[in-house]
Amino acid sequence: MNNKRILLIVGGGIAAYKACELIRLLRGAGATVTCVLTEGGAKFITALTLAALSENQVHTTLWDLKNEVEMGHIRLSREADLVVVCPASADLLAKMAGGMADDLATTLLLATDKPVVAVPAMNVRMWEHPATRRNVSWLADNGVIVMEPDEGPMACGEYGPGRLPEPPAILGLIRAVLGGATAEEDDDDDLPQLPGLEAISSMAQTDEDAGANGNSSGFVAEGFGLGGLSGSLIKRKPPAEEGSEGTVADPNPPFLPDEVPIPGTAAAMPMLAGGLVLARKGAARSAPPTDPDAINHTVSSSALPPEMLAEMLGEAANDPYAAEPWPTTPGPLTGRHVLVTAGPTHEAIDPVRYLANRSSGKQGYAIAAAAARAGAKVTLVSGPVALATPRGVERIDTESARDMAAAVKDHLPADVAIMVAAVADWRTVSVAGKKMKKRGSAPPALMLTENPDILATVAGSPDRPLLLVGFAAETDDVLANATEKRRRKGADWIIANDVSGAPGKSVMGGDANVVHIVSETGVESLPEMAKHLVAEAIVARIATALGPPPAPVVDDFEPAIEPVGENSENTPGTPAEAQQS
Repeated sequence: MNNKRILLIVGGGIAAYKACELIRLLRGAGATVTCVLTEGGAKFITALTLAALSENQVHTTLWDLKNEVEMGHIRLSREADLVVVCPASADLLAKMAGGMADDLATTLLLATDKPVVAVPAMNVRMWEHPATRRNVSWLADNGVIVMEPDEGPMACGEYGPGRLPEPPAILGLIRAVLGGATAEEDDDDDLPQLPGLEAISSMAQTDEDAGANGNSSGFVAEGFGLGGLSGSLIKRKPPAEEGSEGTVADPNPPFLPDEVPIPGTAAAMPMLAGGLVLARKGAARSAPPTDPDAINHTVSSSALPPEMLAEMLGEAANDPYAAEPWPTTPGPLTGRHVLVTAGPTHEAIDPVRYLANRSSGKQGYAIAAAAARAGAKVTLVSGPVALATPRGVERIDTESARDMAAAVKDHLPADVAIMVAAVADWRTVSVAGKKMKKRGSAPPALMLTENPDILATVAGSPDRPLLLVGFAAETDDVLANATEKRRRKGADWIIANDVSGAPGKSVMGGDANVVHIVSETGVESLPEMAKHLVAEAIVARIATALGPPPAPVVDDFEPAIEPVGENSENTPGTPAEAQQS
């Protein structure tokens, strides 16, 4: 980090005192530190303290006549190699998400073209509040690197996530973003390298450095965090590198502005962007884990046999209604649009490996099938599963959490959204372009970061459904955790089930389920049933909650009911009860 220039923005909060230790560590590592102290930060620490530690002028106002004659906020934003916001309060994160520029800190953040690291610190309830989660989720799909706060006791006496990480951990993240140790500083070439560090390092290089060093990583890293979140207030476009290669990326990344150039094209430039520290998944895909042809080695005789693919068994493999006639009369959900997610997500590590979970998708597919038989128009957004599409259902196949988030957004609005999918909470910060090889005795280090929160995003969407239902797969304190999740996510119902148990004996992958429907009015527990019967019970309760289906539009003769118009009490397709709620 020798001669690296760090612009440190100190926000408001009791954690501001840790900025002093961070400055000491940064200077000890060879970096030059210039501080910007916000009005809130000045309530906890003085400019004199920061100036003494950094041995540089501390900037506190946008209206400094001497500095602003030279457009000081622009100069500050351009001269740094990295901008660090520590601590980043809930207010400062909200201003970043809103693109506000009402003081020196927010103005230079909006004006900078350099990578930005934000280190949040706030009360646990503030961190978990839907407004903060929404702001972080929006920022997540752009380009600032936001480090996840630590969990522990608060100055206010509460306990949970929201504590500012310790300065050595923050220093470690800054080192990684700036490219880590140089060859002169670290001669140990045998240590395993984290995927994506080369690409991240290139983001902070000058045109001359980029031209001289190049980028041979083979993929584009879009963000970095120590298992944390990321977001961006503006698009970052560091200098392009000639001869660098990148993987083929999704041309429609979720929740990004349309004007963002498609990565991998001549018009695009490397960019720190991404969802909660985003990383493009690899271009190649591995074989499904249940594909017998993919097993090319001897397995234990005590292991479970591979599951047959649905294509081998036909549609009857997962359709309990295969032998029953299709309903010919309108059902309780006729005229309704039901959006269902189902299955796991696969988060790529390299072209061969991925992170996933044991979800089979059976419960979600059963709910989609039951809703279709009840007369609804059903859109099923599915992760990678070995199941046939239920009759009467439109299926959208996705692979990663970000793919699923984009598909859900594209298929709103809906009357009901039932989020059954077991979306992976984490993914790797970067995806290797080639298969990662064994290197000595040390395994590769995988840096993880959070995926988009699809349920919370839908809850905060302008197209929020009349009824939003989430699922909670729990292994302990099932009802308590589900109740808290319903409040935290902003869902109307949370359907909780206990997924503890060994593989083959758990709800995940099994054919039966025991669920508890948690709503504002209480908890309804259903007995153990086959998953298609659980689905029928859930769909019946959804139909009751929505009320009668919307009346069909009648043309060419006098309607028997009061016509719907601008002055009518209800809008088409919306029960009066739903509008009043």
